Amino acid sequence: MILLVGGEKGGAGKSCMAQNLAVHITQKYQANVLMIDCDPQRTTSDWIQARNEDPELPTINCIQLYGKIRNDLLSQDKHFDYVIVDCGGQDNLAMRAAMSVATYVLLPLRPKRRDLKTLPHMEDMLSTCKMVNPKMVATIVMTQCPSLPSQFKRIFEAKEVVESFGLRVLNSVTFNRNIYDDSEELGSSVIEIEPDGKAAAEIRAIADELFAIEPENCYELN
Repeated sequence: MILLVGGEKGGAGKSCMAQNLAVHITQKYQANVLMIDCDPQRTTSDWIQARNEDPELPTINCIQLYGKIRNDLLSQDKHFDYVIVDCGGQDNLAMRAAMSVATYVLLPLRPKRRDLKTLPHMEDMLSTCKMVNPKMVATIVMTQCPSLPSQFKRIFEAKEVVESFGLRVLNSVTFNRNIYDDSEELGSSVIEIEPDGKAAAEIRAIADELFAIEPENCYELN
């Protein structure tokens, strides 16, 4: 199964999301997971390097691929239970290639105007890729949300904007927590640092909600 974590807007925590989902999937399903880093910034590759320096952390496979990676993804999908693709914050060949074969596409966005401005282009790109890959499940997930109750309206309104473009948005979100940055610097995950913490619960909720969507029943884009 191929899961793409991508999007056009940088800074929304795509690599962090991909890394934490990789750990969660490895733990929950006892799965053989491969991470593919398509981001020239090598955020996930650096995370893997830090992870490999800690003998107490379970190994996660990772390779780097760029450009027209469709055939490479299909090949790797035969050898791993889950292939998790981390794409950088831009529309490029690698992201479109991954969308053409991915079962799930998860697009992190912050509930901020500059992030929501990318939605028209993302909707257009998803619509195009869905012609090639009609069973693709594409979802937006709100990340780095403000935790103050007075700011919850902003999250709700951001979700409404997403839905106005005919796109699915998960109910589950992540809040702005230091543990996400702290765990990434250590090559770890929020699940490993604080298994019973709020951040770990957020990652599990996102994964459970995402994988509960059956590809054959996926949301049709307008």
